Amino acid sequence: QAAGAAERLTEILAEKPAIQAPLHPKLLPATARGAISFDDVSFSYPAGPDRAAVHGLSFQVKSGETVAIVGPSGAGKSTVFSLLLRFYDPEIGKIMIDGVNVREADPVAIRERIAIVPQDVTIFAASARDNIGFGRPDASQAEIEAAAKDALADEFILKLEKGYDSEVGERGVTLSGGQRQRVAIARAILRDAPILLLDEATSALDAESETLVQTALERLMQGRTTIVIAHRLATVLKADRILVMDGGCIVEEGTHQSLVANSGIYARLAKLQFETGANAFRGAAE
Repeated sequence: QAAGAAERLTEILAEKPAIQAPLHPKLLPATARGAISFDDVSFSYPAGPDRAAVHGLSFQVKSGETVAIVGPSGAGKSTVFSLLLRFYDPEIGKIMIDGVNVREADPVAIRERIAIVPQDVTIFAASARDNIGFGRPDASQAEIEAAAKDALADEFILKLEKGYDSEVGERGVTLSGGQRQRVAIARAILRDAPILLLDEATSALDAESETLVQTALERLMQGRTTIVIAHRLATVLKADRILVMDGGCIVEEGTHQSLVANSGIYARLAKLQFETGANAFRGAAE
């Protein structure tokens, strides 16, 4: 079994990634602004080539702007993130970061400019310190602890048996859902990238954890270009713009108030999706 696993590992390491750096990659501007644009982008996953995950997708996100994406399951929201990170290339159209077509840039350089807080946080069987440090491997202990403080993770970490050196277990079994999310936020703060991709967790948190996570996210989003797949009413209320996706394209765009007034798909989705409830939703629109 060990020999078979080693052989498989060798095969995986020998495989060329589907997306490779161009022979002469274009350099991203030295001063990162975090401006993003999708221009008539269409893409189908290799496993389903006959079904477009996104089609004719066009939008811009200005430097420092927060844009929320909402839509039903399968609308193409996560595909936006995958394309922006250059896990795949679009079949049609182009994606630009700071004026450079991502297809012409080194994928590593693209990803260095992006921090991600995923819906399902990956926590390793390592110390709290190491788990935050994965955001930037060359970070000092002081920088790791400063990021934890900004993410409101410092308080619970210091209560662990060995503080920052405490092992948190496989998948962070010793931590609550809110604590795992704050570790992920600390990781993103430490990365200090100009672009933030945030896929909000759909799992319900208790009221105190919800408040702490929301406060930590607001700190993280300050001064960064942020695209968020939104599941919380508080997030869409604070977004500069909301893109409503359905069937792989944008069907509505605007602010929370303007979209509620339209009584379209966003208004229907929000009543079902946002955990705060329809009454708070309606009240915020007034």
